[in-house]
Amino acid sequence: MRTENQIKRKLNELIVRRNTLKDSLPEVEASSHPVLGQLEDQIMLLEWVLNEPTGSYHM
Repeated sequence: MRTENQIKRKLNELIVRRNTLKDSLPEVEASSHPVLGQLEDQIMLLEWVLNEPTGSYHM
């Protein structure tokens, strides 16, 4: 299990990588870049974990 600080550090690292990649790509290419999509998914997941979801994800 990761600590909250470890998750926040990883989140910040991914945000920096995403921003660097966005800045290095033309706008048209950035919208469909597969690595950028993966980074967005990872960022969203870590943000979800930090917001302490309630309930169960099993239906």
